[in-house]
Amino acid sequence: MCSCVETYGPTEARPWRSPSLTTGHWLWTSNCSTTLRERTTPAGPGQATHGNRGCVKIRSMAASQHDETERKFDVETRTVLPNLTSAEGVSSVDQPSEFQLEAVYFDTPDYDLARARITLRRRTGGTDAGWHLKLPAGPDTRTEIREPLGPVGGDVPDQLRTRVGAIARARPLAPIAIVNTTRREYALRDAEGAVVARVCDDAVLGQLLGDDEPDQTWREWEVELDAGPASVLDAVTAVLLAAGAVPASAGSKLGRVVGEIPGVEQVRPSKKQLARGTAGQLLSAHLTEQTARLHEHDAGVRAGHPESVHRLRIAARRLRSALSTFRPILDRTRTDPVQEELRWLGRSLAPARDAHVLREHLLALVSSEPDELVIGSAVTRIEDQLRADHQTGLVGAREALDSDRYWHLLDTLDTLVASPPLRPHADTSARTMMPRLLARDLKRLRRAVRAIEAAPDAAHRDMAFHEARKKAKRLRYAAEVAVPPLGKRARSLAKSAKQAQKVLGAHQDSVNARGRLRELGVQAHLAGDNSFSFGRLHALEQVRAERAEAEFETVWTRFSRKQIPRWTG
Repeated sequence: MCSCVETYGPTEARPWRSPSLTTGHWLWTSNCSTTLRERTTPAGPGQATHGNRGCVKIRSMAASQHDETERKFDVETRTVLPNLTSAEGVSSVDQPSEFQLEAVYFDTPDYDLARARITLRRRTGGTDAGWHLKLPAGPDTRTEIREPLGPVGGDVPDQLRTRVGAIARARPLAPIAIVNTTRREYALRDAEGAVVARVCDDAVLGQLLGDDEPDQTWREWEVELDAGPASVLDAVTAVLLAAGAVPASAGSKLGRVVGEIPGVEQVRPSKKQLARGTAGQLLSAHLTEQTARLHEHDAGVRAGHPESVHRLRIAARRLRSALSTFRPILDRTRTDPVQEELRWLGRSLAPARDAHVLREHLLALVSSEPDELVIGSAVTRIEDQLRADHQTGLVGAREALDSDRYWHLLDTLDTLVASPPLRPHADTSARTMMPRLLARDLKRLRRAVRAIEAAPDAAHRDMAFHEARKKAKRLRYAAEVAVPPLGKRARSLAKSAKQAQKVLGAHQDSVNARGRLRELGVQAHLAGDNSFSFGRLHALEQVRAERAEAEFETVWTRFSRKQIPRWTG
């Protein structure tokens, strides 16, 4: 059987051990005479070796992304692969294709990717040679992102490093393990001839780099869905288990090599535990949950999911709000700097989200106008300028997420979650402490509403409405945290605060829209264009603000009657 090697220098080649599937033993194989140039030439689909007919040419895949659904099984060396056509939905099985695969796995020195159930490898051989990043995507499913192979000894591709930026941060990504696999792959087809799944029979040799432990050898079966339904996966699983396979002891080949690594997941206390627990425990659970949300939506931003910028911003707001509400039980010398960094993060994310929301709103507003009132380039200017603002905002957001400042914030949040800087009275029961904390936030909201009435002019009045909105949002977030110990009282307060926040938000959106419309109108005028439509839209936004102010009076009257006596009496 031929053995491929990768050239590590002009004349130096490194042989590697490959398993013999026929004997179950491990042998040193001779170096392949095929040159590196020949082996990296793209080949057609039939790249497999059958017996000893030749060397598998390495094909480096172009950048791509897809979800893979698969299950792995441990199996004894001499166990015979069963008749897979006995699985429901499988009518025929192709003759096996054989591949020699070598995967070099990368991680931080502390295995941060592995802790997050992420694997990053550079694999040669087979039909998908290249860099592979695998991210958790659900039971049995992972999202695999591929980048071209690149030169031997090259750095991790920038696109993949960016995708794991919140996990790796400034820590280096270096080789931690090498896994060599001799694979026999069987394509499973349905009655129409479509490939519904693939079963791989792998003989594996794993080497942990920088460790004195002996290399590990094992055999495993893997079934991966192709075009078939989930029922095929279940049917093939049943056949493999009946043949003597057992569910794999590790979720990946890397996991088998490095051993059990504690994950980053933390079990959230039950509602009953939070209801009966202390204020410190309630805060700790909330910080843990929102930090996890922050990581989740960070990954979404890096993957290009449209709503993730907004959701990441909300997670940062909720964390900052909690540190404000729970300030009396926290060591502020440690938490106040974190609040400032979370504020910076929120501001870094704001331009992208604000431009997107404003563009959608103004385009909907102008489309509702009669055609004769839409004059000049209003639609084009709104579309082009705010789309450009959104793209610029996204660039700024991604730059922030790849900055040392952000990585330091993540490190600080990790420490905060692991060991919250609680003061002694954090041990007070949540049922006793939370009403006091909510009363403080309610007092701040009442003070902000009084400032609206005292505003000397329209500009200050708009600013006062905005401050009231922020205080209503903080009260809402705090009340939502307090639901486990306080139940319906807290839920009612959160609902009332959300209603106030919504109306005040509409007012602030109108303030922002009017400012942007004025800018666009001036630009149109200076360019010699008719700016009538911008003035028209500005007037409509002024009416929107006036309606919001009137509605807030009604909402606040109802809020004052229902909530203030409950929390300040």
